[in-house]
Amino acid sequence: MDTTCFKYNFALVSRVASSFADTSSYDLIRGQGPVDIDNARREHEELVDALRRIGVDVIELPCDEKQPDGLFVDDIAVVINGTALVCNPPSLPNKPSRQGEIAVVRQVLRKEIGLKIVEVDTEKATVEGGDVLWTGREIFVGLSTRTNLLGAQAVGKAFPEYPTIIVKVHPPAVHLKDYISMAGPEVMTVSKTDWAQKTFQEIRNSGAIGYKYITVDEDEAANVIYANGVLMHLSNDLIPKGSAVYTNKIDYPRVAIHMVEPLKRGGRLSNCVLLVNRVRHPKRIPTTAQ
Repeated sequence: MDTTCFKYNFALVSRVASSFADTSSYDLIRGQGPVDIDNARREHEELVDALRRIGVDVIELPCDEKQPDGLFVDDIAVVINGTALVCNPPSLPNKPSRQGEIAVVRQVLRKEIGLKIVEVDTEKATVEGGDVLWTGREIFVGLSTRTNLLGAQAVGKAFPEYPTIIVKVHPPAVHLKDYISMAGPEVMTVSKTDWAQKTFQEIRNSGAIGYKYITVDEDEAANVIYANGVLMHLSNDLIPKGSAVYTNKIDYPRVAIHMVEPLKRGGRLSNCVLLVNRVRHPKRIPTTAQ
């Protein structure tokens, strides 16, 4: 596998809107209490500073009070191999629409970064980036409450140079990457909870081979960001068992992020960052997402 696929030039983030405290397409986690917006912004800035330290050019999108979920920018596009698929988040009953987030992300990716833009070809297809796990040699797409079969097939059409494998996301996760993410080149980190393991078994049953696996106790610990040779995960006080595993298993640099308030609605660390590598690496393998 070409490890340059985890070398990133840019990171899109969105500032935290005050309206995020009051409404979201994500539900507040039971027992967490209300979102403290001032603390959410401070914690989000810690993430932004960490991204700058690993050598990416951070593009901060202005917050739009009409778009409370703008913080979770990774849901809005999937960027692989020099192409950006603009996602189509579903309309959920009694939840704010996310369609207003799309135009500004599309514009930045096309005009400021210069990526090729691909659109979902039917409104019936729903897909969010949190359900798309890019491993460096294939793409896993989770069927969830946010991504349907047509949406998963749209991912395969957008990136025909890589195999696309569709798996089911078992509740209560919102997205596939809530349970499983890439912790390094050919290294997956997976939660050991029953629902995460059911989802992970679908990946293993698909014939995925050649990966190393790290198992962590907490679902939140299984969502990490690997970029430019650095692993970013939540801080030790938030994932004590998972942090201990990473200390023991990972021999490359790590950055721990203390992020509580922005994630009280069930979003994950990686939801808050859209990583972009502008360099294109030609390759073509037929997709399996038919």
